Amino acid sequence: MAEFTAKDVQKLRQASGAGMMDAKKALEEKSGDFDAALQALREKGLAKADSRSDRESSDGAIAIARDGKAVALVELKSETDFSAKAQDFLDLAQEIAELVLDEGEDSVSKKEEAIDDLRIAKKENIQLGTVKRITIEEGSMVDVYLHTDQDGRGINGVVVLGKDVSPEILHEVALHIAFAKPSALTREEVPSEEIERERESALGVTKAEGKPEAAWEKIVEGRVSKWLSERVLLEQGMFGEKETVSQKIGNGSIVNFVQAFIGD
Repeated sequence: MAEFTAKDVQKLRQASGAGMMDAKKALEEKSGDFDAALQALREKGLAKADSRSDRESSDGAIAIARDGKAVALVELKSETDFSAKAQDFLDLAQEIAELVLDEGEDSVSKKEEAIDDLRIAKKENIQLGTVKRITIEEGSMVDVYLHTDQDGRGINGVVVLGKDVSPEILHEVALHIAFAKPSALTREEVPSEEIERERESALGVTKAEGKPEAAWEKIVEGRVSKWLSERVLLEQGMFGEKETVSQKIGNGSIVNFVQAFIGD
C-alpha cells in the first residue's frame, strides 16, 4: 500500500484544486509519488476543462503594466466575478501584463500552463481576451486609465497615445473612451462588412417607413454616417456632448488607443 499522510493529501489538493477523495485516489494510484499524482490530476482537470470551453466567459479582470517605452493591457476572462476577484486570478492577470510589456504580445504563450491550472482550480472557462502592447513613439505621450470596482479589480482599461495634445486633454480623452467605448479611431478602421450590414439594415428600415424610393439613397447614407459617428472616436461627442473629440484635441492628434472592459 502506498505510504502518504493526510498532509500529503492536503498539499495535493491545494496544488491541484482537486477534491479530497480525488487527491487521495491519485496518490494511491501513483504509489505516493506527489509529482506523478499532481500530473495525473492535472490531466484529468484539463479534460474536464475542455468540456467547459463553450461556456461564455463574460466576466474577468483587466490589468495594465507600463514603463517609459510602452504600455501593455491584458484582459483575463472568467465565467463569474467570484473567480475574477480572487487574488490568484488578479495576480496572474498582472503577471501576464508585465510579461507582455517586457516581451511582446506573443509572449502570452509562456503563461498557457498557468492559465490551464487556474482553469482547473476555478472549474471555469478561463481564457485570455484582449492582449495589446502599445509602444510610446518618440514625440508622443500616453495616458492610461483603469477603472476598478470596490474590490480593486480592473474592469475598464484604456490606453491612448497622442501627439501635440496637452496631458490634461489627453486624460479627458481617455476618460471619454472609458465612457463611450468607441470601436475605431477613424471611419477607415471600421470593417467594410460591418458598414455594409448597417447599410442593408438602414435600407430595410427606410423602406418599411414608406419613404419615397428616390430619397432612399440619401436617407440610408445619412443613417450610416450617424451610425459611424457614434462608433468612431474622433467623431464622437465628448462625454455625449456637442463638441467632438476631434474638436477637443484641436491641432493635435490621437495616434492609437486600445480599450478592454468587462462585459464586452
